Amino acid sequence: MRIISGLYKGRRITAPKKLPVRPTTDMAKEALFNILNNQYYFDDISVLDLFSGTGNISYEFASRGTEQITAVDDNYGCIKFINETAEAFDMSISTIKSDVFKFLEKSKQKHTVIFADPPYDFNVEAFSKIPELVFKNDLLNEEGLLIVEHSKHTDLSHLEHFSHSKSYGGNMFSFFETN
Repeated sequence: MRIISGLYKGRRITAPKKLPVRPTTDMAKEALFNILNNQYYFDDISVLDLFSGTGNISYEFASRGTEQITAVDDNYGCIKFINETAEAFDMSISTIKSDVFKFLEKSKQKHTVIFADPPYDFNVEAFSKIPELVFKNDLLNEEGLLIVEHSKHTDLSHLEHFSHSKSYGGNMFSFFETN
């Protein structure tokens, strides 16, 4: 994986093969950040990266100037890799080793962008718990956005707060906003 833009543009990051991850493709990530670039000044926002895996999305935000980034994953190896990479690049990424659903139940901190990249084999009920908990616990700022990455074979358009979706190859991003 590589960082698309910003201070660390072009840097390649190689995650250990043993991590149970499926990083967002560079093509999909570039398209997503083109959308976000038109909505936000990256140095003015706070980001919550759920199911953060390798930290791919967190690094991209950090490279573009975001300083308030929290990455949550339940895998110790993933958290360790994110911490090591963030330290090597001098990025301010806070990590939390936790089950994402338990974290969302307890969290009270609001964010501008919440990005969730759960396993693609989640069923629709598991996917639906993400926006349900985010909105029930009021975790988005007023102009905030929840983005859930999933397979193009999963349809989340029936969920409350759904705004729209974008497809890039086999990847799909569903966007959720406060009404």
